Amino acid sequence: MGNPKAFLTVKRKEAGYRPVQERILDFGEVEQTLNTEDRREQAARCMDCGIPFCLWGCPLGNKMPEWQDYIYKGNWKLGADVLQQTNDFPEFTGRICPAPCEKSCVLSIHREPVTIRENEAAVMELAFNAGFILPLPPKKRTGKKIAVIGSGPAGLAVANQLNRKGHDVTVYEKSAHVGGLLRYGIPDFKLNKNIIERRINLMTAEGVKFVTNAEVGKDISGKELLDGNDAVCLAIGSQVPRDLKVEGRDLKGVYFAMEYLGQQNKLVGKEEVPADQIINARGKRVLVIGGGDTGSDCIGTANRQEAASILQIEILPKPEALENMENPWPNPYPVVLKTSSSHKEGCDRRWSLNTKRFIGENGVLKAVELVEVAWSKDEKGNHVMSEIGKPEIIEFDLAFLALGFVHPIQEGLLAELGIQVDGRKNVATNGSRLTSTSKVFGAGDCVSGQSLVVKCIASGRETAAHMDEFLTKE
Repeated sequence: MGNPKAFLTVKRKEAGYRPVQERILDFGEVEQTLNTEDRREQAARCMDCGIPFCLWGCPLGNKMPEWQDYIYKGNWKLGADVLQQTNDFPEFTGRICPAPCEKSCVLSIHREPVTIRENEAAVMELAFNAGFILPLPPKKRTGKKIAVIGSGPAGLAVANQLNRKGHDVTVYEKSAHVGGLLRYGIPDFKLNKNIIERRINLMTAEGVKFVTNAEVGKDISGKELLDGNDAVCLAIGSQVPRDLKVEGRDLKGVYFAMEYLGQQNKLVGKEEVPADQIINARGKRVLVIGGGDTGSDCIGTANRQEAASILQIEILPKPEALENMENPWPNPYPVVLKTSSSHKEGCDRRWSLNTKRFIGENGVLKAVELVEVAWSKDEKGNHVMSEIGKPEIIEFDLAFLALGFVHPIQEGLLAELGIQVDGRKNVATNGSRLTSTSKVFGAGDCVSGQSLVVKCIASGRETAAHMDEFLTKE
């Protein structure tokens, strides 16, 4: 520890966000940055605890005390190097991770955890800008060929790890650009796509090959990849969104959240979207169904499109604010009220509301019937929902379903390769991440179900280790 008393003398200082009236006019990243000296002071607050719960809370096991001490001492290159020992893409997680490490930080006992996530983004930006991060292609190749299907965080982590082991890796992506969820699911105001391009350029220079506009199971057969490679990794994500099967669901104006967010990302990225398919919230009354991060992203997007009003609803009760509850430390995923930068830009929020039906006119959404609900438990301990009060009808022009995802697409690739699935229709794998089909492995959300980007990177790293062992043994 460079400064063993910093946690007592230096207060937590967050970079904060750009002013609301400025940031809602564009899709630039909303988060600001601290100057280098302030960032060093924030890194000095790390106590280098005897038991670093932050490592336990992080799915990647990042060595927080070690790399933050290097930041404080001004050795940004070594800090970035240590961080990349456990995390392939700290520049992604430093922007979009919910930071379970901070929830587990010992200083979180007093609600003043180290700004680990911001420090992570800062050290990577300085390292890139200073030219510390350069292509490091493997010194020799093994001659083994691997196909990775899907270029989200799990697929990219698999590709990065196996390429560095000397294997020849090709990543197949069905969309026009690489990135998967990172590219088409997360708004630019949270993750600028130049950050993804920078990493893809680095991986390309190191020898990873990327093939876009190539949907395996449709444009390319799964059998073709199986025959032409020594191993194949499925990293196709959990692509089937959870639907709301109520009256009026097929009305124009009711969309899955990812239809909306993905389209906006394409527009920002100058990709072509047919004019008659564009979803625009300008001047419209918007309902967001689902209280998670995806719903929050819909709010931020609708605000930038100048929606007339936005209401976000959640079927579960309103969580308590952290300051009003017993401190949940060191739980890395406490159930507390979250208020995002998008919420602060303007919206109404309501809880314990169920959607009864969508009401339309001439096939177009005009209103939504909602009803308040209460939750209890039956004699077996199962949660039971019951309606209370009278239903209310509120006029809306757009409704976005941000209800999460249920499992990967079963048709096409999985069916062609005869991949067995588990009871939740996720790809079934053994302890070595091998599927029911010889030399086909699985990684990320298609195996675990919907999860966090940081967990997908961790899954990709673990799968890559098993694949390398398989290839080396072969």
